[in-house]
Amino acid sequence: MPRWLRQPLVHAYGREAVTAIEAVQAVAPPLDITPRGTVLPEGEVLPTGSIRLRDAGQVSALPGYDSGDWWVQDAAAALAARMLAVVPGEKVLDLCAAPGGKTLQLAAAGADVTALDISEPRMSRVAENLARTGLTAQLVVADALHWTPDGLFDAVLLDAPCSATGTIRRHPELPFLKDGSELAELTALQAALLDRALGFLKPGGRLVFCTCSLLPDEGEAQLTAALARHPGLTVLRPALPGIDPAWITPEGGLRLRPDYWADKGGMDGFFMTCLQKGA
Repeated sequence: MPRWLRQPLVHAYGREAVTAIEAVQAVAPPLDITPRGTVLPEGEVLPTGSIRLRDAGQVSALPGYDSGDWWVQDAAAALAARMLAVVPGEKVLDLCAAPGGKTLQLAAAGADVTALDISEPRMSRVAENLARTGLTAQLVVADALHWTPDGLFDAVLLDAPCSATGTIRRHPELPFLKDGSELAELTALQAALLDRALGFLKPGGRLVFCTCSLLPDEGEAQLTAALARHPGLTVLRPALPGIDPAWITPEGGLRLRPDYWADKGGMDGFFMTCLQKGA
């Protein structure tokens, strides 16, 4: 990794961990899918319930694709919707929803889902995935900072725009297209979106905030700052199957790194946290 990225990661996780992250990033990643139906390609069932495929080949030719029995979604990314723990009938907002893996998870769980994204072309992919899987959600193309819903939601999932430094094993060119200069703008946007998302919640409602970033400024620091800005918030510690307790941060967030499950092919880097609004 270039210095602008490697240096803060060494500071956050130590040299040994960063070397392990780089080793995973140097290998072509396997393909993870989130199962919904019974027609599934053969693969390794991961501790968290995702299925990992080696040498998958053409995705659309795999068994169960056309029937919508599964969709492609990294095992780490799949944990954000699970952390929200929606129950059937709950009114849920998926912010920054495209390409739609989390929308599909929420709809499959029986939630009444509104999926919002600023990009119309990317939202067309969400519509395609919903059609293929036979799931339903209300799709909204809008800027979350200027959009006003008709009513409040039981739960909100905010997968905020970020540096995407957790996805380098799938996008190895990424750290060389950036230099870190965009971070201040991104972290300000994340904080603004988080505050806005909390305003969409009913009293007692839940918000999962996540970023596919390895940088603590886009994760742990956002949680600390949000708790300081909103004294009524409570962190709901993750209690998900397959999660190593060591991945849970002191404040109760979930820090995922590419070197976790290194022997299985690793995972994307994420930070995610579930916050409950005061009643």
